[in-house]
Amino acid sequence: MKKVSALLLVFTILMAAAASPIQAKQEPSPIFKDIKGHWAEKYIVNMVEQGILDGYPDGTFRPEEPVKIDQFIKMLILSYSDLHQNGERSWKPSFVQSLSAENQSILQQDYRYFNFKPNASGYWAANYINIASDLHFLNKSRYSDFQANMNREHVAEVLYYTLNETEFLEDEKYSMKEAEAYGDLKSASEREQKFIAEALVKGIMQGYPSGYFGVGDTVTRAESLVILNRLTDKSKRLKPDSNKGDLSRSVPTSNGGYKVIVFPDQRMYDAYASLKRAGQTRGTNYDLYESTLRLYKDQEEKDNVQKQPTGSSHYKEEVTMALDTSFNTYSITVRIREGSLARNQEAVKTFANELFGYHASSFYDLFTEVTTKLQNGDKVESRQVLIGNDNVNIQVDAGGQSVNFAISAKSL
Repeated sequence: MKKVSALLLVFTILMAAAASPIQAKQEPSPIFKDIKGHWAEKYIVNMVEQGILDGYPDGTFRPEEPVKIDQFIKMLILSYSDLHQNGERSWKPSFVQSLSAENQSILQQDYRYFNFKPNASGYWAANYINIASDLHFLNKSRYSDFQANMNREHVAEVLYYTLNETEFLEDEKYSMKEAEAYGDLKSASEREQKFIAEALVKGIMQGYPSGYFGVGDTVTRAESLVILNRLTDKSKRLKPDSNKGDLSRSVPTSNGGYKVIVFPDQRMYDAYASLKRAGQTRGTNYDLYESTLRLYKDQEEKDNVQKQPTGSSHYKEEVTMALDTSFNTYSITVRIREGSLARNQEAVKTFANELFGYHASSFYDLFTEVTTKLQNGDKVESRQVLIGNDNVNIQVDAGGQSVNFAISAKSL
C-alpha cells in the first residue's frame, strides 16, 4: 500500500507540473500597452530607453495622436543629450562641437546647470522652449500656443533652423527644385516652402505616395520620433530620388558630410573641377569644402586652421579660391608671406587657365604684378581691370598683407 501511495504521489506531481509548465522565457511586457505591432514600435522603444519620451499615466503612448509643439521641442532637446547610468544627462560632445562659438558659450554660461528635466513648478516645458529659442532653433514669438498641434510646416521650420545651427543648409535652388515635385507645395507660403524644401532634400521628411507633401497636416507622435531620429542620426536619412541636373555636384562639407550645389552655368560647373586640380598641386596641404579651396603653407598651418574654434580667425590659410554660386562670381585671395607666392604659383595658374582660357596669361601677369609689389612693400591701389569678358576687382587690405581678386562677367 505504501508503494502504491508513493506512485500515486509521483503521478500527481507530474500531472501538476504538466498542467503548469515552467516558462523558460517570459515575453517582456510592452513599454506602452498601445504600441505592440505599431509601425513605429522600435523607434518608440528606442526613445524610451534613451529617456527621451514619456507616455501617459494610463500606460499608453497614443502614437497616432498629433504631437504638441512643446512635446516636439522637449524631444528635440533631449535627442542631443546622452543618458548616463546614474540617470543624469549631458550634451552629446558631437552636438556641442557642431555649434557656433556663440551657441557653445550660451550652453556653458546660461545652461551650465541645465538638468534636462521638466520644470517642477510653472509651465513644464518652459526650459526646453527657452533653450531651443536661445540656440536659434525656433523663434518663440511666432507661437501663441505651445500646446497646439504641430503641423508639417511647423516641423519643417524647426528642422530648418536647427540644421542651420548644427550643420548647413543645402543650395536653395536645388532644394526648391526637389520640392516642386510635390503637388501641394504652392499651398504653403513662400517662407514655408523654403523650410519644406530643406527638410525634403536633407532626407529628414518625405511626402506621401499620392505625390503631396501634406501641407497643413498634423504630425503624429510616432512620426515625430522618426523625424527626430533622422535629424540626429545622418545614417537614418532618406536619399532623395531625383535627377539633380547637369549643373549639380555633390560636394564634401567641413563636418564630414556632403551637400548638393547647383551651379549657375557650365563655366562655374567646370571651374569647380579646376579647384580640385589646383589643390592637388599642393600635395596634402589643402582642403576643398563646398566651393572653397584653401591652400596651406604646411601641415602645421592646416591643423591650426582646421582645429581652431568655429568663428575664430586667428589662423589663416595662405591662399583661398572660391566660387560664389549665388552671385556667379569667383575670387582668389592671397596673404602675402615669405614664400607664399612661389608655393602657390602652380595652383593659381591651374585655376586661371580654366577660368580665363585664352586670356589666362593676361590675368596671371596682373596677379604677379600686384602680389610682387605688395611683397616688396610697394603701395598698390584697389582698382578694376577688364580681362577678356570679365571684370577683375582688385581689393587690397589696409595693411597690405593680403589682396583679393574678385572676378565676374561684365554686364552686356
